Amino acid sequence: MKTSIFIGSIVWMAIPLAAQAPALQALSSDIGFTYTLPADWEVTNANPAQPQAHGQAGKDAPGGVEKKGAACVQVALTAHHGLPASVIMAEALPDDCFGQTLTAKDLPGFASGASEGLKQTFDMESPVYASYPIGTHTMWAERVKSVPKKNPEAAYVIEIVCSILKKGGVCFMAMEADEAGMQVFDHSLVALEGEPAERLIPADAFVKKAQ
Repeated sequence: MKTSIFIGSIVWMAIPLAAQAPALQALSSDIGFTYTLPADWEVTNANPAQPQAHGQAGKDAPGGVEKKGAACVQVALTAHHGLPASVIMAEALPDDCFGQTLTAKDLPGFASGASEGLKQTFDMESPVYASYPIGTHTMWAERVKSVPKKNPEAAYVIEIVCSILKKGGVCFMAMEADEAGMQVFDHSLVALEGEPAERLIPADAFVKKAQ
């Protein structure tokens, strides 16, 4: 069953550039990941809803799978750096709120839903895709050139990396204003469900393989 989840619910351009919480090097999430960033990135830890409230949000959400998914999404991390800012986010969809258990076969639909959600804010072109393992987990990745609909003079590269964990789905997303932002996201270390940390996007992930 294809599970297309609307995840890109945060308006990227609304990320404030004022000083926020002290910068962190790593963030751990109850859904089962630890993500590491350079200390000079401004990091904000979102305050996810309490489990009871979150579960009720999924049950009460009208409509189909997409709307229920949107009601349950937790923003686990928002970080930004530079001017114009590059932005990194991590979003999670807990199974206990969504009301069903996501499995490996749901990964393509779940991940593509993250990309579809961003199309409300960005004009996107020339996407490339990749699939690769991090430990025992399969990762789905996309890299796409993007222009904000409300600021067509700006240009970004958006990268999205998603996987399915035991407690739900997770997507790491970056809006990269420059090569430095891309390098930080691609080289950031992620540990999934207690496994050793690895580079989020391998150097050859988007290299076209010979047939």
